[in-house]
Amino acid sequence: MSIQQLIVDKLTAALSPCELEVVNESHMHRSTPGAESHFKVIIVSSHFEGERLLGRHRRVNAILADELASSVHALALHTYTPSEWQQKGQAPRTPSCVGATSR
Repeated sequence: MSIQQLIVDKLTAALSPCELEVVNESHMHRSTPGAESHFKVIIVSSHFEGERLLGRHRRVNAILADELASSVHALALHTYTPSEWQQKGQAPRTPSCVGATSR
């Protein structure tokens, strides 16, 4: 199973998101072709209601602790409640990495 799919499965099981997008952004960084080391996670869950941003990120990091301790080098988190997502509608665009090599 890929790291990307493992992230999807773990977050789905733990947070029952109404929206979830896990994007492998390793190609945007200095990494080997086919790497699974840099991810962007956009997650919308009612579990985040009443929770501050730092608490949301800590919760996701705890769910993915094994991956963060081994293969995942970077994790960009965009965590929303359903009402926040309804107002916002999209996550910020990922900026290009300064140290990335073009492929």
